[in-house]
Amino acid sequence: MYPTASVAPAAKPVRVNLAKAAPRVFKALIGFDAAARAGLDPALVELVQIRSSQLNGCAYCLHMHTSDARKAGESEERLHMVAVWREARHFFTEREQAALALAETVTLVAAGGVPDEVYAEASARFSEEELAQLIALMTAINTWNRVAIATAKVAGTDERAGG
Repeated sequence: MYPTASVAPAAKPVRVNLAKAAPRVFKALIGFDAAARAGLDPALVELVQIRSSQLNGCAYCLHMHTSDARKAGESEERLHMVAVWREARHFFTEREQAALALAETVTLVAAGGVPDEVYAEASARFSEEELAQLIALMTAINTWNRVAIATAKVAGTDERAGG
């Protein structure tokens, strides 16, 4: 049996706290994240953040965004299918599928860029403004994933105010 989130995580070496050591950078990231989300469907935002966090192996962000999605009413069934959305397309709208495909290529950009067909599908499903917001959102979550991994954030210890 695996321990639950209520079990205290094992002690890890303390790493830099970005919010305290570089508060201007941290505030800028928060502002960028908020601006990137503006005007996007909150459910879509969480799906994109979940998929990018899965690909980046960021347990801290994955836990945070699946928890946020549940609180917002997302079903367990859909959350379980995000990692295998291509095989479970019927769980997701065409817009969600296009966003998930784009999130994967943006997250794994070094592996081959963003293919024209992926971009074309996303641009067919989203307005230019929405597409720009999505790309910004994907940039934000990939940044947060890297910060959380580099600073050894522990899954289940949401450090946001009130989180």
